[in-house]
Amino acid sequence: MYGPRASDGRRSRCSYILTFAKCSCIQSGVGTTIGAGVYVLVGTVAREHTGPALTVSFLIAGLAAALSAFCYAELASRCPSAGSAYHYAYICIGESVAWLIGWSLILEYTIGGSAIARGISPNLALFFGGEDKLPAFLVRHAIPQLGVVVDPCAAVLVLMVTALLCAGIKESSLVQTIVTTLNVCAMLFIIIAGGYLACKTGWAGYELRDGFFPFSVNGMLAGSAIVFFSYIGFDAVTGAAEEAKRPLRDLPVGIGMTLTLCCILYMLVSVVIVGLVPYFSLNPDTPISSAFSANGMQWAAYIVTAGAVTALCASLMGSLLPQPRLLMAMARDGLVPSFFSDINTSTQVPVKSTVTAGMLAAVLALFMDVSELSGMVSVGTLLAFTVVAISILILRYAPPDEVPLPSSLQQFIDSVRKQLDDDSKAIERKEYNDDDIVEQSPHLSEPGEASIQFPLIEKQFTADKKCQRKRRKIAVWNIALFCIGVLILTSAASADYLPSLVRFSVGAVGAAILLCSLIVLACLKQDEARHSFGHTGGFLCPFVPFLPAACILINVYLLISLGVGTWIRVSVWLIIGISVYVFYGWRHSSLRTAVYVPMEYLDHIYCASSSHHVQTLNLGSH
Repeated sequence: MYGPRASDGRRSRCSYILTFAKCSCIQSGVGTTIGAGVYVLVGTVAREHTGPALTVSFLIAGLAAALSAFCYAELASRCPSAGSAYHYAYICIGESVAWLIGWSLILEYTIGGSAIARGISPNLALFFGGEDKLPAFLVRHAIPQLGVVVDPCAAVLVLMVTALLCAGIKESSLVQTIVTTLNVCAMLFIIIAGGYLACKTGWAGYELRDGFFPFSVNGMLAGSAIVFFSYIGFDAVTGAAEEAKRPLRDLPVGIGMTLTLCCILYMLVSVVIVGLVPYFSLNPDTPISSAFSANGMQWAAYIVTAGAVTALCASLMGSLLPQPRLLMAMARDGLVPSFFSDINTSTQVPVKSTVTAGMLAAVLALFMDVSELSGMVSVGTLLAFTVVAISILILRYAPPDEVPLPSSLQQFIDSVRKQLDDDSKAIERKEYNDDDIVEQSPHLSEPGEASIQFPLIEKQFTADKKCQRKRRKIAVWNIALFCIGVLILTSAASADYLPSLVRFSVGAVGAAILLCSLIVLACLKQDEARHSFGHTGGFLCPFVPFLPAACILINVYLLISLGVGTWIRVSVWLIIGISVYVFYGWRHSSLRTAVYVPMEYLDHIYCASSSHHVQTLNLGSH
């Protein structure tokens, strides 16, 4: 299903390629990833789970996030298009799965942006000396009749960011660069000033009788699962892939640099803060400020608060940036109204979808206390991470032979097919005269023609084709079995309410299915067609199938651990999404009128359509 998305992506790159260089990818990823989590999580996690081992938890969580980053990097360089995980699921797994992923990501971006906006206003009030210092129209007001607390400041911030994103990617990238730079400077201040204080006090936080692992290794691992969500955001780099100047290079580098920088900053901050004061003395709400205050630097609270505000603003921009592009990608595929795919000719930005997403987030930020819904944000991200890893396995072992293209390209498809058929016949005549035996591709000649001229070649090709189909079928079944084994194993590991014997027995069955299917995949030869799928020459995920398998296992375990209440709310949202897909998306899908062509035709059709587009523009200019 590479065709519609790829053709639209090529068309979009021809019509509105924007200047969004590698540094912008890194800034967007770092700005989105380094949110307020590091300013709050270090206190709670250190007090309740890790103690001084907080740094190790951040390292383990960073390594786990890197597994997903490797998968994202390959797919982003092969298929650089708006939509990120939705797009990858569309081309590798199918439209219905892609719709569920896109629908989940819409929920994540909307609630995540609203929650971030409501977190900025109290920090701004603290920075300016209290809520009474803010203008009256920005102060939070309670409405007893409705039982809600409206937050005008949060809504105004969302609308300001929406207007900035509508101005263009270059303008918003400039602002995000400034905000991210201030955030990183605040973190560097925490590291340098905190390290100096810790050296003066002798790193008191590490001189405890409890040792480095007061909550044991299990507590440290539990802390890793919590701080893992501090790394969420690097996938925002792929959300604006069509605006990347050199996607094959910029996107993998942007993802890798984002995770590396964030992991280093997180680890250094945690080393300093846990070393300044004992972990049990950290304030769970303002751990960094309280650590400096305990050492006589009350004025540092203003710098820390400024860092928290800039971190939240960068995260807000990162949450609102990919959602319009996701809606644009879904609209191109016919799954949502075409209204969302309109591109503004002056700013080259999907303004209509940006305004729609911004207005929805602003309303939620104004009226809703979204803290109870925050767990739903994680579902979209973890589902996306899981599907991306599965897509890597499918791409390596069972890539599609044929791809659908829009029916509007029918004349180019016919022209390319005729040209390639003529070329293949000329090559066959030359090979016949030279008595060379060269393997011919079946789609380049008429049925039965190769068997008349070269019966041995046709027989060998048929045998190879049957072997390939058998290998792909085995691979697909084992990928499915691996996912089933992961689901059984993680469900058993998380089911604390079951007797130990039952949990162990069910977990052993899941582990056996998981290991057997993984061994079969490791023994299978990867499909040769993977080399011609999408753009070639980009980043390749290493250690396949083991790295994607580990990624799937970790993400599914985190999904299962989110709790029943969160899954009930998510299920309601997914049921609504399924209804929308059945009654609108499926009926208007571009696949209903698509023309399926062999993968080898793709580049030739692109070249023909692009040449025609350029000639049309030249004629129009004259």
